[in-house]
Parts: sequence; structure tokens; C-alpha cells
Amino acid sequence: MTHFVACIVLIKEMENSTEVVSFVLSAYGNIGNLKYLYFIIILLWYSSICATNTILIVVIYMDRRLHEPMYILLCHLFMNEISTSMSLYPLLLSQMFSDTHEVTLPWCFLQMFCIYTCSCVELCSLTAMAYDRYVCICYPLHYNVFMSNRRVGKIILLVWMYSFTSYMFSFSFVIPLTFCGNVIDKVFCDQQLVIKLACSVSLFTSISDLLFCFISVVVPLSLISVSYVKILLVCLNGSRESKQKVITTCTPQIVSLSNIFVGAIFYYVESRFDGAYATDEVHIISSIYLQVLQPMITPFMYGFYLPKIRQSCKRLLFNGK
Repeated sequence: MTHFVACIVLIKEMENSTEVVSFVLSAYGNIGNLKYLYFIIILLWYSSICATNTILIVVIYMDRRLHEPMYILLCHLFMNEISTSMSLYPLLLSQMFSDTHEVTLPWCFLQMFCIYTCSCVELCSLTAMAYDRYVCICYPLHYNVFMSNRRVGKIILLVWMYSFTSYMFSFSFVIPLTFCGNVIDKVFCDQQLVIKLACSVSLFTSISDLLFCFISVVVPLSLISVSYVKILLVCLNGSRESKQKVITTCTPQIVSLSNIFVGAIFYYVESRFDGAYATDEVHIISSIYLQVLQPMITPFMYGFYLPKIRQSCKRLLFNGK
């Protein structure tokens, strides 16, 4: 009798899972006529992100004086910010005019893949840039040996291979899951919440998810911290000029990493709690904090903040003057 009841339950779960062909993004709430205002604001913000990052990519590409390892890494970072934004904003804008806020499973999985892969690329790129600054400050005479343009190209390829492989390992355990629910309490497809909707989750799925968090977050942040600690130790014994150089060089990354840390806290809170403590607007903003703010911070802190890039922008705008 017990086995019969268990079979009935299993069949019911299978029937429920086959009905799930789309997810509902419930964090939008009832925004009413404000959707038009939100749509315009988000569209302008998205356009600004694409425009500022694209301008810096063009500036670095056209000015041969910027064809150096540091600026090539920056160019790659700007391209990744555009990719990260493209993985969120188009769907976000389309959902503003939706009454059901549904997204099909393939599109949901595609968005998850793009967001998490680009997020891993972001931290790995910052790790590569921290290594670049470490070599430049701690071993200035050997900088051209350790950081040639060819080597930077290999580093960028390694960053993408590392990010793609590490997330594909975790993602491969999510794809076969069957789902007994379809309501995601966010405005985008979040892997943590998608896994919670599964009818059953294996131990390997949970382990792979934790392993991806370790590989994509803990490892890069640890390497970045080691790089900056070594830079700090070298500069403490240096001149006032060298200390000023370090402050100028490292401030953008410190600001960026601080923002990522705050965003990670928001992400953790949003993934573990139901969001009833805040209004719908706060819930939406906090759930996409990193994807909203980081792509806009990057071009200003890493691009226009640097004197060489500002000078290149002036030369291009004023015909070389």
C-alpha cells in the first residue's frame, strides 16, 4: 500500500512537471500605469550603459597609444559590461508591458547562462587587471616581459574558458531538472530560485552550485586580495610619488569591488528571503543591483577616470587638438 501511494505521488509530480513550460517572474508586482515611466527610465539607463562603454571601446581601438596590456584588458571589461547588460535589459524591458510576466524555459535558461557566465568573466577580468597592476608596480623593469599584448590575449581567452567551463559544470545539473512550480520571485531568472522550484534536487546539483560560487567568487576575490596586499607592502616602503601612483591606479578597482560586495549581499538576501519586507520597487532594484549599477560605474571609474583615456577622447572629439 505504501509503495502504491508513493507511485501515485511520483506520477502526480511528473504530471505537474510536464505542465511547467514557462516561469512567472513575480517580483514586478502590480506597477500599473507606472510601467510607462519605468520603461523610459530603464531604456535610457540601458542606452547610457551601451553608449558609454561603446565610446571607450572605440577610443581604445582607434588610439594606437592605448594599445597596451592595461587598456586591452579595460576594453575587454567594457565589452563584458555590454554583454552583461544585454543579458538582462531586453527581457526586462519586454516584461514591463506583459500582464503575465512569463518567460519560457529555454529563454530562462539562456538568460541564466548569460548572466552567470558574464558575472564570472567580470570577476576574472578584475583578477587579471589586479595581476597587471601587481606586475607594473612590483616588477616595473620586467613588466614588458610578463605582460605583452600577446600574453594579454591568452589571458582573456583563459578568462572566458575558465568562466564558461566552471558555469557549464553547474548548469549541466540544472538543465535535466523537472519542475513542480513556476513562480520566480525576481525580475530575472535566478538559478538559486529555479533550483528551489525543482521537484527533487540531487546532492550533486547542490554541490555543483556551491562549487561554482567558490570558483567564480571566492577564488577571484582571493587572488585580487593577494595582489593588492603585495602592492601595498611594496608601496609602504616606497616614495610619496609611488604611493600616489598606487592610489590613482588602485582606487577604481577598490570602488568596483566594494560595489560588487554590496551587490553580492543584496543577491544573497534576495535569494534567501521572500522579499515581503520591502516594496515592489525596492525588491526589483535590489534584485538587479549589480546588473544596474556596475555596468555604469565601470566606464567612469576605469575609463574616463584615467588621464590617457580622457586625453584620447579630447583628441578624437576635437580632431587631434
